[in-house]
Amino acid sequence: MPRETSPHAPGGEPSRPIRSWVRSSPGTHVWLAVIAITSLFIALSSDGLEHYLLHRNSSNLHELSRHPMRALLGSAFWIENPESLLLYAVLFEFFHAPVERWLGTAKWLVVVATAHIAATLISQKVVLEEIQDHDVPRSMAHVVDIGVSYGLAASVGILTYRLPRPWRWFYLAGAVAFFAAPLVSTHTYTDLGHAISLVIGLAFWPVTRHPRTGEDPAHPR
Repeated sequence: MPRETSPHAPGGEPSRPIRSWVRSSPGTHVWLAVIAITSLFIALSSDGLEHYLLHRNSSNLHELSRHPMRALLGSAFWIENPESLLLYAVLFEFFHAPVERWLGTAKWLVVVATAHIAATLISQKVVLEEIQDHDVPRSMAHVVDIGVSYGLAASVGILTYRLPRPWRWFYLAGAVAFFAAPLVSTHTYTDLGHAISLVIGLAFWPVTRHPRTGEDPAHPR
């Protein structure tokens, strides 16, 4: 007789939904795993090493002018505060994973990469102009600019089209308010980058017309 699998064993039934979810959004979970590793490095590093790692992988003006490709790529795999890892894990599961599962890894990656690169370059261009106009100190060229929030904002934007009407309009209003409020009140370059990323996510509406699942984006299951 075949041996019955215990529901509490590693290969038992409770583990299958989790395994299936991870396999359906591999890019999201590989990205999250890399961030977990880099966050562990930061948590275990001395203050001097932490300062070096964060600045070396930053996409600020200094690093963009010297190592543009490394700055743009590296900054997407680090977060400044390792304590925020759990929060980012939740946000990845709520926004990145559903979008990747819906559109497919390739389309999802195009959306988040476009937002990350464009928002970084545009926001840093604003910083450069403000430095040249003497509106901000030259030290702004060396500030730490890392994180995954630009890509998250893009997923928040494109996920609008996954929701049926009229709920999508409430969701969109909430997303716009969430990112517009700090832009209006504090108007930092990071706030500008978030707003740009949200708009880029919304602008990718054409890729939602033929999602990987074959569902009508206006009437998902």
